[in-house]
Amino acid sequence: MTVEDVLYDAEAYADDDLDNADIVEWYEARPVTVPTAVATGAIVAAFALGVLTAVGALALMGRLDD
Repeated sequence: MTVEDVLYDAEAYADDDLDNADIVEWYEARPVTVPTAVATGAIVAAFALGVLTAVGALALMGRLDD
């Protein structure tokens, strides 16, 4: 691929093609809102899962030492 292949050839495109182009509208994304109860539940669940993982790992290490 040469530079000539990459360059935009303005003569190859007529003004009619630009007039019939599709219009794309971009919208700003709405901020994510999470209710307080859901956020609190997710934090408590993550903490509980971490505690269970730590207790399970300690239990396995205690059994491997025997």
